[in-house]
Formats: sequence, structure tokens, C-alpha cells
Amino acid sequence: MIKIWTRYLRPYWLQVAVLVLFQVAQTALNLYLPNLQADIIDKGVAVGDQDAIYRIGWQMMGITALQIVANVVAVYCATRLAMRMGYELRRDLFASVEGFSLNEIERFSAGSLITRTTNDVQQMQMTTMQTLMIILQAPVMLIGGLVLALRQDGPLTWSLAVIVPLILLVALVLMGRMGPLFTRLQNMLDSVNRLVREQISGVRVIRAFVREKTEAARFDKANRDVYGVLISTGRLMSMMVPLMWFLLNMSNVAIMWFGGRRIDSGAMQIGALQAFIQYLMIILSGLMMAAMMSVMLPRAAVAARRINEVLEATSEIAAPEHPYRNEHPQGLLEFKHVDFSYPGAQDPVLSDISFTARPGTTTAIIGATGSGKSTIIRLANRMFDVTDGQVLVDGHDVREYDPDQLALIFGPVPQKAILFTGTIRDNMHYGDPEADDDRIWQALRIAQAEDFVREIPEGLDARVAEGGTNFSGGQKQRLCMARAILRNPRIYTFDDSFSALDMTTDRALHKALVPVTREATQIVVAQRAASIRQADQILVLDRGRIVGRGTHDELMEDCPTYQEIVQSQGGQGPDVEELSIDEGRAE
Repeated sequence: MIKIWTRYLRPYWLQVAVLVLFQVAQTALNLYLPNLQADIIDKGVAVGDQDAIYRIGWQMMGITALQIVANVVAVYCATRLAMRMGYELRRDLFASVEGFSLNEIERFSAGSLITRTTNDVQQMQMTTMQTLMIILQAPVMLIGGLVLALRQDGPLTWSLAVIVPLILLVALVLMGRMGPLFTRLQNMLDSVNRLVREQISGVRVIRAFVREKTEAARFDKANRDVYGVLISTGRLMSMMVPLMWFLLNMSNVAIMWFGGRRIDSGAMQIGALQAFIQYLMIILSGLMMAAMMSVMLPRAAVAARRINEVLEATSEIAAPEHPYRNEHPQGLLEFKHVDFSYPGAQDPVLSDISFTARPGTTTAIIGATGSGKSTIIRLANRMFDVTDGQVLVDGHDVREYDPDQLALIFGPVPQKAILFTGTIRDNMHYGDPEADDDRIWQALRIAQAEDFVREIPEGLDARVAEGGTNFSGGQKQRLCMARAILRNPRIYTFDDSFSALDMTTDRALHKALVPVTREATQIVVAQRAASIRQADQILVLDRGRIVGRGTHDELMEDCPTYQEIVQSQGGQGPDVEELSIDEGRAE
């Protein structure tokens, strides 16, 4: 927490100084009121001096008004500082996550990152606001109240030697019990968040397989775990307030008893006893405020640790100190003896992968599920770094590029069509923020998406729901292709991007892509052998290794793995009508 406070409150030191000034002022004024209350009793009520009662009374009203003003300013500053810190924390957390590679995303998990950006930041906001209002006020109340109580009557201060250690002991015990509970609570909230995300995103599968009861049971278990921890912490917190009030009231009774005896003996005045009781209440209020903070701090400390883990995490995909700038990229892609293993995996995903994809050609990748096809594309645009070997773009290792500049060379069409909340126009601007409507319609026309977009009354302003759920799978794929076309990249990567298209749309799309991609390099991951028959080179993967390389005809002669794939899909089919991405180049 100290690290976060130092980082995010230091730029606002002037506001913190104003807060400290007004917080100390309002606490000092609060400490002065019991002294005036003693005077109004001893110098006014006891002797019947009405003028003294009015004079001191007006002073108390004036001090109360000043105290209110100081308190309002202090609370305003504390609230503003806490909300500003929360804003900047969320901003920096989001920026940090945006810079993560897939390794960091998988290490933290999406559900945990959401919890850290929302619930954990909220905990820090609340604790910061309370701390700014209490952490300065409590010591002044304790020390100032103790000094002024001693001035009223020294012998009665023995009660403080009993009550203060008791309250501190209660606070320390509660803090020690609650710390581990809050750590468990935040981890359980991660699990609840993850389950909700899974069940919302997979609702169609859940209903299709009639798994509603099973998923409800999973969520109920996670929810009950959170409930159990909250009940445990609630019990501890519910014990604290009654116990502290009991100690406070018992000390008040004891002081009234012994103070009354001192008044009877003439050693103490009534006003002094009343002031002493007020100072005791101020001291104990300060202790209770500190005890309340001791309850909040463990949970905030857990939240701060989780936030710092994200802020301090460094992405494995970092820009070099002096990045290479490719002002005129050509799109030559080379893999040289590449090995790759996912973090924590025992076996490599890819082993000794070598090939060259040249501008104006199409390299297709085919193989069984899990053979590493999509991983090759991820390594090409540096979503992961290779374990061994090199990936080169235009003769330079991708690790020499600035990741942002490297990304502009690629036009990705991912395996899972991803659209963002907003409008169709907003999603197209991911490809080119400067694209006008004419260019967007042209890209949609090439991607065979123009017809269904024009059928929507709003056109380019049509709403896109979260994840693009208001479009079919084929429509989402075509919108993603239009987005990639707008970028006009030097390397297109189609990661099984035609799987949701019918044959007619597939043929029309391939034909329309030919003039657009004629000078670019194309990497196509495919499941259907028929759609890559005309590729310039086909790589056949099996368990992370290239077991075949060549054209369709060459592989049909000497690659058993490719032959099995073709035969499993209905045979070679000499009269296959699908038009490949490259077929138009021969025209």
C-alpha cells in the first residue's frame, strides 16, 4: 500500500498538505471544546454568571462552525484524492494488461485481471479515503486528548492505562485473524468472476448439452465459499464494535464513580470532571477509529499486493532499446529452425520449423488439431517469442522490431472472430482509423459482407453487441476480414478464417481477395484441403514437426499424412470447384 500511495499521491502533495492542515485544525478545535465546556460549567452555571454562559457559548458555536468548515474541506480533499488515485490505478492497470503477452494473460487469468481492476481498486479507494481522514486525525485525538486530560486531573488518567491497551489488543487480534480471510476472499472472488465469464460466454453450449444444473452447482459452490468467508469476517467485525463500546462505557462509569468521590473531597471541580469525560471519549474515539482502520487495512493490503503484481509484471514481448524501423516492408517471412514450448509445458509445441513465405505467394499450413498450426501464426506476429531459432520479417528478427510497428505489417484474421462493442464503423476503424466510408464499403464488398450490412437499416452505424453476438459466425468472419483488408498489410494471416462460410461465399471471397492480396504474403491455416489446393506451398504438420512440404500434387505423391487428410475429406476430387486464394493469379 505504501508503494501505491507514494506513487499516486506524491504528484498531489499540495492537496495532501491542505488536507493535513484542515484535518489537524478541525481535530484541534474539537479538542478545545471540552475545555470551554468546563469553563461554562465552572465559571457560568456554578456561580450563576449568565454573561459568562453567553460569552463562552458563542465561542463554542463559533469554534463548532469553524470545525464544520475544516471537516468539509478535509473530507472533500480526501475523497477527491482517493477517487483520483482509483482513476489512475484503473488506467495504469488497463495499460499494463494491454501490453501483456499471452503468457502474462494466461498467468493471471482474465477473471483475476477483471477482479484486480475493479474490486481491488475499489478496496484501495475506500481504504485511502478512510486513511486520509482517520490516520491523521486519530494520533492528534489520542495525543492531544491525553495531554489535555492530564491537565484536567492527573490521578484519573490511570483509567487510560487500562482501557488503551485493551482496545489495542482487540484490534491486533482482529487484524491477525482477518488478514488470511481477506486473502482467501479475493482469490474466491477471482473464481466467481471466472465462472460467470465462462457461463455467459458458453451459455449456448451449456443449454445444448443440458448442463444448466451442473453449472449452477459449480457456481453455487464458489458462491457459498465466498459467503462462508464473508460470514467469518462479519462475525469478527460484529464482535469488535460491541466489545469496544462495552469497554468505553465501563471506563466511563468508573471515571464517573471515582471522579464523583474526588468532587466530594474538593480535589476536583464538576466542570473538570465533565471535560475529562469528554477527553476520554475523544481518546477512545481515536482508538476506535484506529481499530476500524486495522480491520480495513488487511483487505486493502491484499488488494494492493495483487494490484502491484499486475503493475510490476513485465511483458516478455518488449521493444528493444534501439528498435529496427522498416520504412518499406516487403513481407518476406522466414522461420529458421524454430522451436517453441509454452511456459510450464514439458513437451515442445513446435520443433525445428523452417520455411520461407515470399511476397506474392500463399503458404498454407494444414495438420491435425493440436499440431501447432495457429502457434506458427502467433510466433510470426510475435504474440509469443520463440524458445529457440529465429523468425525473420524482411531479413530482421521480429525481436528487433518495435511490437507496434511489427503489428502494422500484419493483417490478422484470427481463428475466433472477435468484434468489439460499438458499431460496424468502429470495428472497421481498428483496421485503419482514418478510413472513410467509401473505403470501408469497398473492404466490406471484398469480404462479401456488403450485402448483409446494407440490409441493416443503420448500415455502418449498426450496433455490434459484446463479442459480436448479434451476428452469425460467418458474418463475424467476413467483418474481421474486411477489417484486415483496410489495414492493407504486407502479410495476411488467415487462421482457419473460412470455416464458417458456405461454399458459394467461400468461392466468391477467394476470388475477390486475389487482386487485393496479389503483392502480399499470405499465410493460411486451413482444415479443408480442397481450399488450399492451389497454394504455392503447403506445409503439413504432425505433432509440431513439418512432415511434408510442396504443392498439392507433390504432396499427394510423397506425403502419407497429407494423403490421409485428403482421403478423410472425401478424396482428391479432380473436379473440385472451390476457387483458391491464388487461383485468380493465373488469369
